[in-house]
Amino acid sequence: MSIATTLSLPAAARLVRPLPRLSLQPRSADAAPAVRRVSSQSLLDGGRELVIQHQGSEYHLRLTRNDKLILTK
Repeated sequence: MSIATTLSLPAAARLVRPLPRLSLQPRSADAAPAVRRVSSQSLLDGGRELVIQHQGSEYHLRLTRNDKLILTK
């Protein structure tokens, strides 16, 4: 004796689209814009502090005694 079973999804479940496949491969170099790199020595130009103005606020980039950079508002 054989019993056949038919499953049916609710109408709302049939409207859902499958998610696109995600690629773990890095994007090609021409797809992503290059990030600009600037050395801290060229920014500070021999000094120990730089003031950056951004949207009406001032940020201070300081070089510590231990050669670490600190950015404060």
